[in-house]
Amino acid sequence: MAVSSLYVAIGGNLVPDGFDSIQQGLEAACDLLPENGIQVKARSYWYQTAAVPVSDQPDFLNAVLHCSTELDAYSALSALQKIEQDFGRVRTVKNAARVLDLDIIDFAGQIFEDEQLEVPHPRLHDRAFVLYPLRDVAPDWVHPVLKKEIDYLIANLPAGQEISRLG
Repeated sequence: MAVSSLYVAIGGNLVPDGFDSIQQGLEAACDLLPENGIQVKARSYWYQTAAVPVSDQPDFLNAVLHCSTELDAYSALSALQKIEQDFGRVRTVKNAARVLDLDIIDFAGQIFEDEQLEVPHPRLHDRAFVLYPLRDVAPDWVHPVLKKEIDYLIANLPAGQEISRLG
């Protein structure tokens, strides 16, 4: 079976049960990816960001993982959702606080747009919390729909997004 490259955004703003910090929980989720068919090749820096859209939620911790897999995109999505559920992710209202969010940002440069999977995310180009960490692991990445380089997308982000790189 062919190996595909994919980029996965990881984030959360609540401490998962059994962990001492958000970062500890997110790193444990990263450790589960290989046993679910997704190999992590590189991880960006961690970024602390305010919630988007703006709310009174706690800040998020975000990163992007450069991965490889023999799974197809839909099976990779299922694997990521299983890990989210294992960490106690409950989907209630849109943009709610969460212990873990795993999103496919790019799957081998392909475009998916159906009820199950939308890649790239339709608002990816407007989100500092995805673009900055994505640039860490893929400085030459080009948006497969917009055909714009990542540096261009970052330079044209909407104003007002709070983001700071950690360590």
